Amino acid sequence: MKKPSANRRDFLKTSALAAAATSVPYFPWSAPAFANSEANSRPRIGCIGVGSMGAGAPSDNPNRAGDAGGHANFGDILAVCDADSDRVDRAKNHGKIGKGKADGYKDYRKILERDDIDVVSVVTTDHWHVKIAIEALQAGKHVFCQKPLTLTLEENKLIRNACKKYSDQAFLVGTQQRSTKDKFLRAVNMVQKGLLGDIKKVTVGINGSPTGGPFPVEPVPENLDWDLWLGQAPKVEYRKRRCHYEFRWWYEYSGGKFTDWGAHHVDIAMWALNKNGEGQGPVEIDGTDVKHPVEYKDGHAVVDDSYNTSHDFSVINTFDDGIVMDVTSRGDNGITFEGTKGRIFVNRGKIVGKPIEENWDKDQFGQEELEGLYKGKPAEGHKNNFYRCIAEGGLTVSDVFSHVQAMSACHLSAIAGRLGRKIKWDPKTEQIIGDEQASSFIARERREGFDIPRV
Repeated sequence: MKKPSANRRDFLKTSALAAAATSVPYFPWSAPAFANSEANSRPRIGCIGVGSMGAGAPSDNPNRAGDAGGHANFGDILAVCDADSDRVDRAKNHGKIGKGKADGYKDYRKILERDDIDVVSVVTTDHWHVKIAIEALQAGKHVFCQKPLTLTLEENKLIRNACKKYSDQAFLVGTQQRSTKDKFLRAVNMVQKGLLGDIKKVTVGINGSPTGGPFPVEPVPENLDWDLWLGQAPKVEYRKRRCHYEFRWWYEYSGGKFTDWGAHHVDIAMWALNKNGEGQGPVEIDGTDVKHPVEYKDGHAVVDDSYNTSHDFSVINTFDDGIVMDVTSRGDNGITFEGTKGRIFVNRGKIVGKPIEENWDKDQFGQEELEGLYKGKPAEGHKNNFYRCIAEGGLTVSDVFSHVQAMSACHLSAIAGRLGRKIKWDPKTEQIIGDEQASSFIARERREGFDIPRV
């Protein structure tokens, strides 16, 4: 694979910083980050995965442009890719994405081989994320990858190692709640400053997966490369409800709500608790209160024609200091922090509780605190931060290293729930203790030809 030249990468940085020279201390990234008259001074972008999140769902609104449309605010989209040719055609001809000029591919490697592409957006099904992201890093690209970043605990290590090796390339995970300053960042700041006292319990409400099935076997649509879509996952017959958006409700390709909403809310909870560093995490995960919509044996569904991720659960994650995090389908979607002084609840629609009503964080949630949460950079939109980091260097607000710690808790919750028991976890060695069967879920066997690079 060809890599963008060092000169090209340096040029992007110097162009952006030159455009910023008149603005102190930060320039306004709400405008295109590399906006000047010469096209060569803007990032050149390839979008891999242009479905409902990647390019918007036309059934909802034909003008929606998804993540690809967001990237188009900062650079030029030269190529789009998807295993579904209908999605490729739509993205190519979308007025905000391909504009009728972008190249379209089925094979994502065609994008990675191009030395004129600087940035790759990975918005595929979950089980493809890490393989494509690592190969993009190897090809010298900056990477935006949608959540949940990983499918397994093993993949956490693989992507973390790759990001350490290719540390000069920006990588942002699409957990946009990290950029919601009036709700989630306010909650994180309040917890980290100790304004709620000592936190004793966090309840992470992520709803349950939908139930459905049995679903019939159907002919593979002419526009879909089903074998490519399956990738590393086992070869199975095509059922429409396994594919596209609904892949989320099958453990073969995702983790149900554990990794869907869990990637958002568990991430915020562990960030607030300062438990998202390498070597941190829960030490016991209790999956005894978990139900599945189909019969299970030894942690695997006994049927292959129905959604199989959990629809009803309360998984208790306990940390070594005694703090309890209940990852549950019950109650409201959102996060409740309970401390010795007070409690708050936050979700995408509101942040409530006596500490909020009485403004306990008055004069303690300003620019300094926001820049601290943003690793020294200004609080701004998610993709704004990504393109700033391309220009200036540094870790993005939603970095791989903290994200995989939250994903560990999500994956462990799913494993404990699938087996219906408690498991012990050593967050320093990243091993399940004393349970050979549970340990077998740390990694998955991949189909030949779809292995993930180890760097």
